[in-house]
Amino acid sequence: MSPQRLFLLALLLYIAWRLLRSLIRDTITQKAKDQLRKESEQADKTTVQDILVEDPVCRTLIPKHQAVRLRQDGKTYYFCSDSCCDQFTGEPGGKE
Repeated sequence: MSPQRLFLLALLLYIAWRLLRSLIRDTITQKAKDQLRKESEQADKTTVQDILVEDPVCRTLIPKHQAVRLRQDGKTYYFCSDSCCDQFTGEPGGKE
């Protein structure tokens, strides 16, 4: 075999190896992206939206995570502010 043919064969093998390596890398990268997308979609589906609760004093609707909480007689009450909570506890029966 002549040196030119050996060089050409080596060049072709090198190009084929690079293409194959690139395809494998792209396939692995695409699978990883698909997995991340699936995990993101599942996380979006399982994310619970915040619930609105009503203040028993002023009847204002507020997000549960922002409300002032008061646990009394085994029941949890949610208030829009400390002043509504104080007003509720100042009245023995309180409004529900």
